[in-house]
Formats: sequence, C-alpha cells, structure tokens
Amino acid sequence: MSDGRYRAYPKYKATGTAWLESVPESWEIFDGKRIFESCRETAHSTDEQLAASQKFGVVPQSLMMELNDAKVMLALKGTSTFRHVEKHDFVISLRSFEGGIEYSAYTGCVSPAYTVLRAIKPVVSAFYKHLFKSRPYISALQATTDSLRDGKAINYEQFGAIPLILPPLPEQTQIAAFLDHETAKIDRLIEKQEELIRLLKEKRQAVISHAVTKGLNPHAPLKDSGIPWLGQVPAHWIVRRLKHASALQSGMPKGKDLSERVSISVPMLRVANVQDGYLDLSEVHQIQIEPNQLERYSLRDGDVLMNEGGDNDKLGRGAVWRSQISPCIHQNHVFAIRPTGIEPEWLDLLTRASYAKFHFYCVAKQSTNLASISSTNVKETPLVIPPEAERTEIMEYVFGQLEAFDKLETRCTEQITLLQERRTALISAAVTGKIDVRHWQPPGVSDSETPKAVLDRS
Repeated sequence: MSDGRYRAYPKYKATGTAWLESVPESWEIFDGKRIFESCRETAHSTDEQLAASQKFGVVPQSLMMELNDAKVMLALKGTSTFRHVEKHDFVISLRSFEGGIEYSAYTGCVSPAYTVLRAIKPVVSAFYKHLFKSRPYISALQATTDSLRDGKAINYEQFGAIPLILPPLPEQTQIAAFLDHETAKIDRLIEKQEELIRLLKEKRQAVISHAVTKGLNPHAPLKDSGIPWLGQVPAHWIVRRLKHASALQSGMPKGKDLSERVSISVPMLRVANVQDGYLDLSEVHQIQIEPNQLERYSLRDGDVLMNEGGDNDKLGRGAVWRSQISPCIHQNHVFAIRPTGIEPEWLDLLTRASYAKFHFYCVAKQSTNLASISSTNVKETPLVIPPEAERTEIMEYVFGQLEAFDKLETRCTEQITLLQERRTALISAAVTGKIDVRHWQPPGVSDSETPKAVLDRS
C-alpha cells in the first residue's frame, strides 16, 4: 500500500520462493504440505452434504440452493465415499486455478472430487482464508502447471509444493482481524454503490414507462386503453397492436449442413448481443450461409431488435439497429421488427416499458428459469401512439433522463472497480507482510480488548 497510512516492517528477509521475494524477518516459510495435510477422513453418518463455491465458500447444499435460487445436485446413492470436513478446514474446489481454495465454516462432507485441507501446524484459519484469496498466492497457484484449464483443479501434490508463509500466531490473528474489519467496510461501500445502481435502473424503468404511457402533460384528459395492465392513456393517443404498425422478420435458424453447398461467411447477432436499450458488439459470431439467403435474414437500418427469450430478464429485451455492421444477419432467437408510421426509437421505448414487459411475461412459454415468446404473441403487443410532435417531445425528454442516469451509473461502476482494486491490494499487502498492522486497533475498541477478542466476537 502506498497511501501513507501503513508502515512497513522494520526488517525483511528473502524467501527464496518465486511468488514472494521477501517477508518480515520473524515469519517462517514452509511448503504447503508441511502446514496442511490432505485429509481423507470418511464422511460421518450424520454429516450434511456441503458444496464449495468461490462466492460463498464451503456451505451446506441446502444453503447453496437458497443463495443461488437454484437446484444443486445432491448425492443420490448416499455419501459413504464422501470426505469429512471439519469447521475451519479448507477445500480445493474445481476452480482452484482461479483461487478456489475455499474456507469451510461448517462441519459436514464433500464429494471425493474435492481435496480437504486440514492444518497440521497451529494456524489461524481466518488468516489463510485471506491468504488463499490474495493475488500473489493465486498467481502462484496458476504457475504450478501449464496444463491448468477451465474446470481443472490442482491436486494436493501441486498445492503442497507451493511454499506458504507462517507468521507468528499473534500476527496471524492481528492480520485476520484487520482484514475482516477493513474489507467489511469496503464491502459495505460496494453494496451502497450496487444499491444505487439498482435504484437507478428502477428509476430508468419508471421514467420510460410513465412517459410513453401517460405523456408529459399531467393535465391531459385520459381514456381507458382497453388493456387491463396498461390502464388509462391520454385521450388523443391511438392504441393499436404491433402487427398493425410494423412487420416482423424472424432470424436465421441454426444447424444447417452446408458442407456440400456454396456458402459465404457473414456476421450474425445473437441474444447476447442484444442488451436492454443497447447493442453489445464486442463479440459478433460469423456464420456460413448460402448467398441466396443473405437478403432474407439481413438486418436493415432502423430495425428494432428483440430477444425471443432465454433467461426471464432477457425476454423481450431489445435495441435499435443502426447498421453498425454491414451486411449482418440475426439468429432465430432475435426478432427484427420494422415499424411503419412511427420511429424505431419510439417502438423501442414502448417495448421497454413495464406494461410491454408484463405482456411478454404473460404470453411467454416458461420452462424452469427460461422463457420464450412467439412471433405471433409479439405481434399482439399493444402500442400507444401519440401524435408525431408529441412523440418527438417525449423522446427528447426520456433520452435526456436516460443519459443522466447512464452517467451516474458509470460513476457508480467506476467507484466499485476502485473499491474492489483497493480491497485486493489491501489483502495482498497485509497477508504478505508488506504493511505492518501489529499495532492496529479497530476504531472504538479499547486498548484492553485484543484483536483476538474482536476476531472471536465476529
């Protein structure tokens, strides 16, 4: 850390390790296998099945299901081959190459696919919980072998060959208490920024929905729209179905065998490219099609793109196409809607309004967490259409508001990035001894209350 608030230790010594050049003079260095053993204790009959994840650590399967709002695969034939885990053990997860050595705050059992690490020297598990997630140690993990790849875990031999630092126990306790306190403060700041982003998204949705269904004149006479979930709209506005104000083009189906035919390679938009109000063109796939199919599936300037489905949050999501790539086609899970008599931007705003999203949700086919909407049901979407001059006025207002929201959200995102970088740097500096926190005390804690007491209390 270089902000001047923390001092270095008085003396350091060389470690002789590739991932850490020096440590405080009083710290010891041992291979990992001399601090943690691979525990192969058979699961107890009373053990609850645990699961390991980078986000939550090692937790009960039931809690993992709740936290992820999803199903987790339970052992169908019992856990007799599983490994017992004690509270304060560590588990090498399947994503260990990304720093997936996870701390367990629970007693239970895990699949034999995991490696259970148990301390064989006196250690403070909270210290190693931070060390194993530090950037220098993760780099050491990744350097153990060139063959690490997505989904592959390191084995115990590889873990055990990496030198580990072993500070004196009081310093392990102090560093852990310091990091628990400081990272909690940073996490609270990040949560506040994330909450602000969530509120901005809600405000953005509310501004769009109110402006395109009620207009900007609060005193305008209203009439019943005839759509229960739309309610009243200004009396002089027109309400009609999307099929009467546009044409809909379906996209290119996948899976055709072109091995024996003449084909050309063209860019193709997928669901991932079509975001809520904008297009993400950072990764646009190429696809082989027959030349005579190009015109049939090509996008035109002013098309309103809309996702046919996917996760519920992707249903009906869309943006306006402005010929950013030419030629370009779209897959069959992305509709291209060509409005007539109204601006593409107006149609795009309507389909992003709450009432349209509710329509999509009601008519969609649901399957677990996935949903899809047919072109027939898209065409039945009700549209509210003010006179052209009023549409222009409303769009100028809405886009001005959205621009302001986007700037605020960008600031929040930048602040989150800075906070996350500070969190990472602080952990790395503390667990490797780059900063001396031996005399640190939490604000408001008396000198008589030790860091150990603070750590035990938390």
